[in-house]
Amino acid sequence: MMLIVAVDSAGIYHKDGENGLASSKDLDAGALFVLKSRGSWLHCGFHLTTAIVAPALLSLPFAFTLLGWSGGVVCLTTAGLITFYSYNLLSIVLEHYAQLGKRHLRFRDMAHDILGPGWGRYFVGPLQLGICYGAVIACTLLGGQSLKFIYLVSAPNGSMQLYQFIIMFGGLTLIMVQMPSFHSLRHINLVSLVLCLAYCACTTAGSIYIGHSNKAPKRDYTITGVGLNRVFGVFNAISIIATTYGNGIIPEIQATIAPPVTGKMFKGLLVCYSVVISTFFSVAYSGYWAFGNEARGSVLSNFMINGSALLPKWFLLMTFIFTLVQVSAVSLVYLQPTNVIIERKFANPTMGELSIRNIVPRLIFRSLTVIIATTLAAMLPFFGDIMALFGAFGCIPLDFILPMIFYNVTFKPSKRSLIFWGNSAIAIVSTALSMVGAVASVRQIVLDAKTYRLFANM
Repeated sequence: MMLIVAVDSAGIYHKDGENGLASSKDLDAGALFVLKSRGSWLHCGFHLTTAIVAPALLSLPFAFTLLGWSGGVVCLTTAGLITFYSYNLLSIVLEHYAQLGKRHLRFRDMAHDILGPGWGRYFVGPLQLGICYGAVIACTLLGGQSLKFIYLVSAPNGSMQLYQFIIMFGGLTLIMVQMPSFHSLRHINLVSLVLCLAYCACTTAGSIYIGHSNKAPKRDYTITGVGLNRVFGVFNAISIIATTYGNGIIPEIQATIAPPVTGKMFKGLLVCYSVVISTFFSVAYSGYWAFGNEARGSVLSNFMINGSALLPKWFLLMTFIFTLVQVSAVSLVYLQPTNVIIERKFANPTMGELSIRNIVPRLIFRSLTVIIATTLAAMLPFFGDIMALFGAFGCIPLDFILPMIFYNVTFKPSKRSLIFWGNSAIAIVSTALSMVGAVASVRQIVLDAKTYRLFANM
């Protein structure tokens, strides 16, 4: 079949039919070099799992301390159902436009075509870039914390500071970020899938072991905070859970699938959410059961008290190493939207991907993005607060609101239909939660700022 490809001023990938590859002279370098459409539905599942099942889920027991058992279970289950539904809606919309001859490769492309140019350029594009780059900062921080835990297990009285470990992790990311395309991460993300199952199994087993041992803390399941603090804590917890399920790069992940794309994203989502169910709930339940309202921002922090390990050292080391390696893959996934912009601005699509003309700017600008993220992670080591802020400002709009709007605007279901009112209700409630959650998360950061300092050794 003949293929005709063109890119308009917004960078939308247009083509006749779903088969074939685009010509390098017709595509911008970001789409050509980073978003290669060569993967299978299984590769899509690997990418989705790495983007969603990340070490951020280790904060779920902490979220339960703000919600209690019943509130935590309801919020965790509801968010899981809504995000699966939401991501499937996005996939359906993407498939619809692909069948019409216009395949969207980026979130901003969808917004441009469905809501108008201003939405893509001034709202969705910057919002997605901010949330993804924020996730990179959070991953860099968590990677540094994992390295520090490994160090403390080996040398309990060591004097090295957290920022030093964050810099070490940033150095690892600096090397790995040079992998040219999203598709080239497929094998790394397969390893990531296995590792997230492994460290979640270790975390669950460790929590259960401590909970049954004489080292177990006195468990108290009363919701932390009183009055206004408790109310803001609830919305803070909702933001954390939303962030844990957050993705924000569904179009970019679907862009890696080789055409035709119909039905492949749904299969990838089934792979991803089978892992989600087995990890999110086991970590949340076991961590909160073992530590109650003493659960920390990352439940792994509860495995050590004042430098003393509550589990065998080899077990702790194994768990932290699994987490460290997996979080490095997560940071690479969330760097892809930034990489797309870098390639589009500074690469030449008429020359080879591995030509000197394209390698040099890629090396320089990708390195700069990692250096900036590493510096910010070292300066602001407030992991739980950062997670809540990202959830309120970015994850809820991208993952809970826009997919509902995109579907209703694209397919125009009857205003008497259940799907129209269901989508509208989810979007309205999510908007309210996003606004209140944003206030709650900013308030929490202001409170913590009085306690912590820049480059704190947490």
